Amino acid sequence: MKFQLLFILFMLSLVSCGPKNSTELEDDNHADESFKIQRGTNIAHWLSQSDKRGEERAAFFTQKDIAFIDSAGFDHIRLPVDEEQLWDESGKRNDDAFSLLKNCLTWCSDAGLRVVLDLHILRSHHFNEDEKPLWTDPLEQDKLIALWKDLSSAVDEWPNAMVAYEFMNEPVADDAEEWNRLLSRVRDSIRAWEPERTLVIGSNRWQSANTFDQLKVPAGDKNIILSFHFYEPFHLTHYQASWTDLKDFQGEVHYPGQIVAGGKTQEEQRIYNRDTLENMMQKPIHLARTLGLPLYCGEFGVINKSPVKDKLAWYNDMVAIFEKNGIAYANWNYKAGSFGIVDAQLKPDVPMVESLVGKR
Repeated sequence: MKFQLLFILFMLSLVSCGPKNSTELEDDNHADESFKIQRGTNIAHWLSQSDKRGEERAAFFTQKDIAFIDSAGFDHIRLPVDEEQLWDESGKRNDDAFSLLKNCLTWCSDAGLRVVLDLHILRSHHFNEDEKPLWTDPLEQDKLIALWKDLSSAVDEWPNAMVAYEFMNEPVADDAEEWNRLLSRVRDSIRAWEPERTLVIGSNRWQSANTFDQLKVPAGDKNIILSFHFYEPFHLTHYQASWTDLKDFQGEVHYPGQIVAGGKTQEEQRIYNRDTLENMMQKPIHLARTLGLPLYCGEFGVINKSPVKDKLAWYNDMVAIFEKNGIAYANWNYKAGSFGIVDAQLKPDVPMVESLVGKR
């Protein structure tokens, strides 16, 4: 009830007052010399994984959304962008998309929010497609660097303390060494024009926690955040998800406890609880501590088809693990799709938002 009252007051405030000028906030919002984040949310299905264009795309995510994210208690957003939205096939900028991107960065600056700018899908690499020319055509790797050179030139006016670059989302190479070589090359290239920018780097095969022991992090670079994604147990997080093998699954899922009631396979009989989840994160936790680098869970979430009680129990445990281990995080995702925490009218799923910002 308290959160709902605050939400009503917040919506009224959007009508009665305008945003502060970014110059008025500069000293307070981004005075730190380093990029520091704690809790955030992904802005999915806007400049990434969306067919919206023109007025529909512009209206989907606005300054009101940023104001709500700030008021709810988040300190940053992870902003996925796709190559096909920002550039045409010749590499020329799509100016309307770049305008939206820059508007968003300005809104975040005004609100005091930080941004992880995530190049989410390349024409040469989609994490769930079988064909990924990025790993077979050297010219595609050259193109990735060229895209970041151009993107950097467009957004480098925003300070290092406000914007970090995640130069590739969920790499999926047949061999982890292919990714290690590419990340080293892209990192070295970005360092040539932005030596101090914080870079967010994950492991091969969907940034899985389980592959972190195969990740080779460039030595001596302290402006790096290590990032993993976490969607375990999959039966809960992707229950009946239409794009997965669980689309026709009719079993009863539970968390904590045995994930599938009466499960027959080894995975369906597995017991999941807070300790189980934390143990599954030990590889990234260990690597981050060994290297003295920050750790970030850039994606985690549960589909809206899963049982509400079990979903909330999972979110509460995840946030507790993150807080215990000093892991920053951003849930997947903010609005739209089957993982959103608000609807089109910015009406929040109050229990889930409260869980994500540590109010439960």
